[in-house]
Amino acid sequence: MASLVHSIAPIETLADFLGQLGDIDPARVRFRPAPGTATEQDVLDIHAREGRLCELVEHALVEKVMGFRESWLASVLIQALLNFVKPRDLGLVTGEAGLIELASGLIRIPDVAFIAWERLPGRRLPQEPIPAIAPNLVVEVLSQANTSREMERKRREYFEAGVQLVWLVNPETRTVEVCTASDQSSLLHEGDILDGGAVLPGFVLSLNELFLELNR
Repeated sequence: MASLVHSIAPIETLADFLGQLGDIDPARVRFRPAPGTATEQDVLDIHAREGRLCELVEHALVEKVMGFRESWLASVLIQALLNFVKPRDLGLVTGEAGLIELASGLIRIPDVAFIAWERLPGRRLPQEPIPAIAPNLVVEVLSQANTSREMERKRREYFEAGVQLVWLVNPETRTVEVCTASDQSSLLHEGDILDGGAVLPGFVLSLNELFLELNR
């Protein structure tokens, strides 16, 4: 598997390193093992030991951020996608603990993902804890801890790995940014209809329905 390399400036300070990660909060970066030395096994070990989900970026463990509201929105999207995908036997829908190896040394955990059967070896559910596969659709539900640069990096990585469609759901603005390439997107607001595009033709979801419970 090819490696996605984005570090172009030398890393000499902690600020440089955090900049490579997207200017994220340093509290999200684990220092055991030391940044630059972490592996896929460390991702599994920290989850087994502490129950914490970490992504592997630049050989560092970066804690995934997910609040109650974000988790709820992800669950609504999972249910809507399952209601469309399962009766048509189109593939798998995973949730916020679904670790995926996008490239050698790069593990991400999208909040929701759809993977068509055609992308799965033997059209079967992967048995490994972190399958090396690119979903067709990835959803990230933004939290206050996510920075714009972090999400720009994630979006670029997803498309370079072969993801076809990315939805960035923002509960604060009640919008969904629909990305069809790393540099191509459109912004939907409440009252608009989210559709599956070329990835899931026929799938539609009202954003009023998606964000309805936020009014309670």
